[in-house]
Amino acid sequence: MRERLATDFERLGRAMPRDPAAHVREAYGIDLTARYLGFELPHPIGKGSGQLSLNPDQLATDREAGLAFVVLKTVIAEDEGGARSMDAWAIHETRMKVERRAAADGRGGWTVTWKGRGWDRPFEDYLALVRAAGDLTRDRALLAVPSVKYHLPHLNQPFRSAEYGYTTRRIVEAWGGGEVPLEKDFSPTLAGDALADERERILRWLREVPGEIRQAAAGAPLRLAIKLMNARFDDGFQEEMLGAVREADALVCFNRLWDAEARVAYGGWDLSERNLRVLRAARHAGLRLPPLVGTGNVCSGRLVLDYARAGCESVELHTFFQLPLAAYPAAAGSRTQRALHALFFHPEEGLVAGMLELERSGALHRKGGELRFLDLCQPGSGER
Repeated sequence: MRERLATDFERLGRAMPRDPAAHVREAYGIDLTARYLGFELPHPIGKGSGQLSLNPDQLATDREAGLAFVVLKTVIAEDEGGARSMDAWAIHETRMKVERRAAADGRGGWTVTWKGRGWDRPFEDYLALVRAAGDLTRDRALLAVPSVKYHLPHLNQPFRSAEYGYTTRRIVEAWGGGEVPLEKDFSPTLAGDALADERERILRWLREVPGEIRQAAAGAPLRLAIKLMNARFDDGFQEEMLGAVREADALVCFNRLWDAEARVAYGGWDLSERNLRVLRAARHAGLRLPPLVGTGNVCSGRLVLDYARAGCESVELHTFFQLPLAAYPAAAGSRTQRALHALFFHPEEGLVAGMLELERSGALHRKGGELRFLDLCQPGSGER
């Protein structure tokens, strides 16, 4: 297996298979089947919302690369007249800057910095993208998920139901039939805003926002994921946030950290360490949670496995798809293909290598002759 993996790493760095999960199953007896919002995926690796998922050409590139799912750029909710209470988040993106960021323990990692926030084009353009996403999803070519930032009130204010209703109805209509996957995004930049400086206000959002969205869907079949931010409080409050969410079908844990001095959100090893620490603590405490999706500094297959053993059925990446070409071991292909090559096949840090190592250590066992990724997500699999 080691020799085969080393050979694959070299060979597939020149040309990745269209269906990398099928290759892994055939060559190594590893079933990478994963889930997002209950949708079955060929493997656990998807793309988080951002500048890499705002047009059909990007979706086509990811489909060709064999990516499991994509979350579309986050649109800002509006009412029928076009008014947006969260308009401050519809800021035009400046050029993204991919840069190194050292963690508190000195480890070097990557982060992407930009000043923009959500979708800054007309809502009708976003609905056209949703129509393309619905077609791709129904054709089983690529699960493509709309993302929305809705109104978040102060503690004693009502929700702006007109924004929830109009935006959700239009997205459901544009989707074109069948169950609609939707991710509600609590932006990492929200952590730096005065709107999120009170714990009880945040907890109210988490308790009530899912119900507002479902009411806005007016009975349409909706699968709702809540993407949680890293608040400016301690780990205990992050756990409290997890427990506060009601009526969600999945939780995406957790968005980037907030640098109060630089006024930007950031990633790297500090982010994954905190996310995993909180998820493990929540599991140890026995919190009953909906299915989880990991995100934050997913820069190797081993990090994918760490999130899985903390309960995550899939992962969302963003930064790792934007590295300089020289940072990928593959010599050819799109950035998505090069990222998947490293995440799957790296002989030390890859997903295949990590699962084979877990098998050798006795932490993972074959069933029907196969190792199964989703077995890692079960309680007890995170024990070290």
